[in-house]
Amino acid sequence: MVGRETNTVTEDDVLAVFTNREIQEDEDVQILRKEIHLDVDQHFIDFLNRKPDPSSLAFWKDQIIERQQLSSDDDALINTSTAFFLSTELFEIGYLVYRMYKAAYGDAVGKSTFNGAHQLAVPIIRLTEFLPAVQKIGQGVVVGKGDWKTQLASNKYQFEEEFAEEFVSRSRFTFAHPTSMSLVDALNTNAGSPLSEARRNQLVSDLSIGVKTRAQALLAVAEDQNLVSAEFNRAFVLMQYFGYLRRDPNDTPDGDFTGYEFWLRKLDQLSGNYVGVEMVKAFITSDEYRKRFDAS
Repeated sequence: MVGRETNTVTEDDVLAVFTNREIQEDEDVQILRKEIHLDVDQHFIDFLNRKPDPSSLAFWKDQIIERQQLSSDDDALINTSTAFFLSTELFEIGYLVYRMYKAAYGDAVGKSTFNGAHQLAVPIIRLTEFLPAVQKIGQGVVVGKGDWKTQLASNKYQFEEEFAEEFVSRSRFTFAHPTSMSLVDALNTNAGSPLSEARRNQLVSDLSIGVKTRAQALLAVAEDQNLVSAEFNRAFVLMQYFGYLRRDPNDTPDGDFTGYEFWLRKLDQLSGNYVGVEMVKAFITSDEYRKRFDAS
């Protein structure tokens, strides 16, 4: 398995964010929990890596109350939780970061006992690499206040450019891709060959004459629609672990990728229909999630 980077955020740094007592014990947060039966504050911390501001709290409270009027409390919780999960701050940006790692470094190899012991290709990105990247996109955004959607979209565009430039300057990337001559083909191969021949040839040409930078070449591969479609299920399952359980799929108590593969196979069987699989419901009602919640 290819080693992961550890020079950005450590395991202790991540734990410190998630165990911030000031956030967990905030009086407004506690009142909100009792009123709407959903840990909105916990979702902000888990998915958006920040404490909710008053405007955002009000926005999500209204969303939950509206959903409760149209469905059961359980459905309201699940639907609102899904909305957090699929937000621009988490999934759109998170999925882009996931695809950039995929194109840059390919897959890792994991172990699973699902339908018998075996090895399988698994996502190479780890939680400690994922979190700091996603956190940047929400800076300065207050949901429900002013033109927050435009600001978020602007943040997203700026983030993509800045993050890609920083990403390709890392020693891990320059070691894996020392020259630009074969960069496009290497990225394309790592990504599962999503590029059409015409698209591949254009990128090679653009890179060779300086029309595109190495960062732009990486983004071009990562944003190819074939790759977006091909990796959706794998990324969706991975980010369930990142968001709800705040860990990598093979961390304790799993110890391997059996659970990850179980959910991936279910999602594949239903052609990516995560609602039909009831995956969000399973994660937020799991003992592991509840124990983490009760301890907060």
